[in-house]
Amino acid sequence: MRTYLSVGKLRFIHGMQYRTAAFAGIATQFFFGFVFIMIFVAFYSHSTVEQPISLEQVVSYSWLRQAFLAFVALWFRDSEIFQLITSGNVAYELCRPCRLYEFWFSKLVGQRLSYAVLRCFPILAVTFFLPAPYRLNPPASAESLSLFVAALLLGLLVNVAISMFIYISVFWTMSPIGSTMMIAIVGDFFSGMLIPVPLMPDWLQQVSYALPFRWALDFPFRVYSGNIATAEALWGILIQAVWIVALFLLGRWALQRSLRKLVVQGG
Repeated sequence: MRTYLSVGKLRFIHGMQYRTAAFAGIATQFFFGFVFIMIFVAFYSHSTVEQPISLEQVVSYSWLRQAFLAFVALWFRDSEIFQLITSGNVAYELCRPCRLYEFWFSKLVGQRLSYAVLRCFPILAVTFFLPAPYRLNPPASAESLSLFVAALLLGLLVNVAISMFIYISVFWTMSPIGSTMMIAIVGDFFSGMLIPVPLMPDWLQQVSYALPFRWALDFPFRVYSGNIATAEALWGILIQAVWIVALFLLGRWALQRSLRKLVVQGG
C-alpha cells in the first residue's frame, strides 16, 4: 500500500506544476458555468410546475461541477498510459514489482487530485460572492458539508474505477478514441453532467439509479445542497463503497485477462 500511496503522491506533485494550464482551465470552466446556469435560469423562470430540485440547488450543483470537473469528467484521461499500451512500452510497466492495476489507479487518482486542487479554490472563492441567482450557496448544514466531502472523495474513486475500463479496452482495440467517446458520452449523461438527474423523466432516472455514473457527480452535489437528506446520504455513501469494490475487482480481472493475451514485438 505504501508503494501505491507514493505513486499517487508523486503524480499529485507532478500535476501541481502546471499552474498556467490551470488558470486557462479556470477561465473555461467559469464560461461554461455561466452558460449552463443561464439556461437553467431561463428554464425555471418559464416553468409552470414545481421542480424536484430548486434553482438555488441547481446553481450550486452547476458551480460544484465546474470546480471539481477533474473529479467527475470521464473524458479526462492520461495520454501517457495510452502511449505505453499502443507503443508496447507497457512491457516496462510489467517489470515493476507491483500490480499494474493498482499502480495505474494510484497515478490517476493523484493526477485528478492535483488538477482539482489547482482549479477548485479560485472557482469556489469567486462564486460565493456572485449576485443572485448566480451565487454558489453555502452547504445546507454542517452535516451536509461533511457528507459531501466524503461522497465527493468516494465519487472520485468510482470515476477512476470506471475510467480504468477505457485504458483496459485499448489492449484490445489499440485506439482510445472509440471507448473514450462511448463511455464518456454515456457516463456524462447518466451522471448528471448535462442535466441534473432529478430533472430527467422518471424512466431515465431509473436507468441512472441502476448505473454507477451518478455516484461520482449527481449524488455528492445534491448532498451538498440538501436535496438529499442525511439518512439517504449515509445509505448512498455505503452504495458508493459497494460500487468501488465491485468496479475495482472487475477492472483488475479484466486487466489480468488482457495481459494473458498481450504480445509485445520489437527489441
